[in-house]
Amino acid sequence: MLLYIHGFNSSPQSDKAIETAHYIQRCFPDLSFIQPQLPSSPKAAMALLCGIVEQAINEGESLCFIGSSLGGYFASYLAEKYGGKAVLINPAVTPFELFDEFLGPQYNPYTDEHYQVLPEHKNDVAEFNTEVIKHPDRFLVFLQTGDEVLDYRQALTKYHCCELHLEPGGDHSFIGYKNQLDKICDFLKIS
Repeated sequence: MLLYIHGFNSSPQSDKAIETAHYIQRCFPDLSFIQPQLPSSPKAAMALLCGIVEQAINEGESLCFIGSSLGGYFASYLAEKYGGKAVLINPAVTPFELFDEFLGPQYNPYTDEHYQVLPEHKNDVAEFNTEVIKHPDRFLVFLQTGDEVLDYRQALTKYHCCELHLEPGGDHSFIGYKNQLDKICDFLKIS
């Protein structure tokens, strides 16, 4: 199973998610590929993700994750907790430290959803923090130094022991992502 986890205020309709879905459909049509729309509540989002992973485990499937931004933060937690391999794209490292600036009304343009980021969401997100990566062989991390949303150096520090792909420039969306899909699937051992 390959689980694609989108970031904050994103969806399976984002460019990276669509590019991934088309690539998997074209190259690995028999792969169980899951790309859920996450609820805006962090606890509900993680409950959904854990449910998907536990069902895959029960069905004897191997676990693979691709996580972007906040999705990378969630993928780190899942790969450390359940096993499998994870590819992180400009991952959030300590997103709970950024939550204060997002408190209040939010709008997700992909889903047309209006919702609230509440003070308790900060602590909810912090519950899924993997302070130390105990299984670095499970991770491939893609970073671009031009990320305007997150400081790539935080991810460089946290994932220093993992396989890293660092590019100068770019932005938070990871410019040229689709050109990395062969490398991503090789790392995840998708065949």
